[in-house]
Amino acid sequence: MSPGPGLAAAGEEWLAAGRPFALATLIAAEGSAPRPVGTSMLVAEGGIVRGSLSGGCVEADVVGTALEVIAEGRPHRRRYGYSDHTAWEVGLMCGGSIEVLVQPVRDRAEAAGLAALLDEAPAAVLWRTDARGRRAALPLPAADDPVAWRAPLAALLAEEPGTGSGGASGADGIPLRRLAARVAEGVAAGRTGLLGGDELCATGLPELFLSVHRPAPRLVVAGTTDHAAALVEQGRLLGYDTTVCDPRATFLTPERFPAAHRIEVQWPHRYLAAEHAAGRLDHRSVVCSLGHDPKVDDPLLALALTLPLAYVGAMGSRRTHAERMRRLAERGTTPADLDRLHSPIGLDLGGSTPAEFALSVMAEVVAVRGGRAAPQPLRSTTGPLHGRIPA
Repeated sequence: MSPGPGLAAAGEEWLAAGRPFALATLIAAEGSAPRPVGTSMLVAEGGIVRGSLSGGCVEADVVGTALEVIAEGRPHRRRYGYSDHTAWEVGLMCGGSIEVLVQPVRDRAEAAGLAALLDEAPAAVLWRTDARGRRAALPLPAADDPVAWRAPLAALLAEEPGTGSGGASGADGIPLRRLAARVAEGVAAGRTGLLGGDELCATGLPELFLSVHRPAPRLVVAGTTDHAAALVEQGRLLGYDTTVCDPRATFLTPERFPAAHRIEVQWPHRYLAAEHAAGRLDHRSVVCSLGHDPKVDDPLLALALTLPLAYVGAMGSRRTHAERMRRLAERGTTPADLDRLHSPIGLDLGGSTPAEFALSVMAEVVAVRGGRAAPQPLRSTTGPLHGRIPA
């Protein structure tokens, strides 16, 4: 999870000014909850708010709790569930339930362990959900290592029974060595949520919350058309780290692609190979080829389809698609890899403009990453309304 737009800047500004605030974090959700676990909101003295945790159902109560937390200097944990119109009880009208942990951040000392959240740095943050509210944080990828968590966990659970000496054993509870392994496993899986369960709770240890902050997913777009510019803009809006790559410097300029985080004037397949070798692509990465030149498209797609990416798409008519598939097969692309190519790219939304094209492509990306093989209108489905894209 990432803290959300504006939170990092607001938190840093308030810390620099010596202004106390509270961090409210969604630590658990069931049913139709509007925001994913790990979503955060900041509340400063005077009721100044940055971010949100729901569709507006519980924010007022969270703000009130946050002001109490700032005044008292200790965390509060609140649960919100379904509420009908016959009572003044605060609740979620969508029928789901959420738990919120509100923590004080009154100075730099209390911000320790939250730097990863406020700086949006790749890291894992682990904190207690009880009144002590201690925190620990490790940068990625170091946080994937169970050994790295032993000392932070020992400090986090200091004076708690059942953690064992030095993390090696515990007569009446979970040894730190095993608990550290569970934390590292959650980090490796990108799993933000509560670390509890009967085994941990039976020891009397506090429930822990793990928040994994990975870099933004990558969107690599090959091409310099208006459709490419619109796709980069839409991708950035959805939280992607956006790159435009093309060998033609004349068409690839910052003025034409103001929403791009970076512009790479080089052959896209060479850029993709270098990024993969450097470990900067992962299972969340998206590659879209929007050109019409086989010299650019074919080597890029042939490589991209062999990598463990979330989505590979290519623009073109059905005739262009058929010819492209033939050429890729002749290059040795396997039938299984060809099946991964989303072409013609995007969902059929009935649009025609570059902006509508970009919407259709990113809608397909969201559907693919969310495991929706055949997206449907919500009114035609049952079950929770809010899906979750895997970490």
